[in-house]
Amino acid sequence: MRWSALLLVVAFAGCQYTARGQNAQGVALFQTGQYQQSAPYFQEALKKDPTNADAYYNLASAYYQVGKLNRSSTELDQAEVLYNKCLDYNPNHQECYRSLAVLLVDKNQPDKAQRLLEGWYAQNPTNPGAKIELARLREEFGDRQGAKDYLQQALTIDAYEPRALAALGRIQESEGNAAQALANYQRSLYKNQFQPELASRVASLQTAVNAAGQGTPPGGTRTVVAPPNTIR
Repeated sequence: MRWSALLLVVAFAGCQYTARGQNAQGVALFQTGQYQQSAPYFQEALKKDPTNADAYYNLASAYYQVGKLNRSSTELDQAEVLYNKCLDYNPNHQECYRSLAVLLVDKNQPDKAQRLLEGWYAQNPTNPGAKIELARLREEFGDRQGAKDYLQQALTIDAYEPRALAALGRIQESEGNAAQALANYQRSLYKNQFQPELASRVASLQTAVNAAGQGTPPGGTRTVVAPPNTIR
């Protein structure tokens, strides 16, 4: 499993239209792989709105990508500083926590990444997001059981948390437990139908489970939730 995908955020929290516009232009460049060229737009957005957590996150992500491409510790260190600035202004910014944890792993500081995510959970014990990210971290290091434990903890907070259910189902499927994986995929889709790839996987797995005569375990359903026509 790779854990390093970065998704930028188009910030609308700022009070000035120009800040939003600069940030959006930067995101457009970033999404085409022009990481270095995107940075000045995020910097300009921060000049207009210096408390914009999303702009800090986006600028950090630009430095992160440039640092990885150039194998430059200077850019990676700057990215870490900026991710922390993002968290200063939005202490519950999930994308920022995830990206900062990935960066710390890339810098050979997995223990620091673990402490970061554990600290996030300690501050937000009713938010399952931290447990989901901790599960990603454990799976990244080949600890499937640890990942499952964290996902189960996330589900004790929200029994229908779609990301936790999908992640748990994927691990179960990889372990050969197709029927239980199918049940968790379907529960995930019940809560969030905007998952076309997962819906496709459910359709395929449903056929395989039925052909094998495994049936559907308690808590599951044989009804496949069809994906919507549009993706948000």
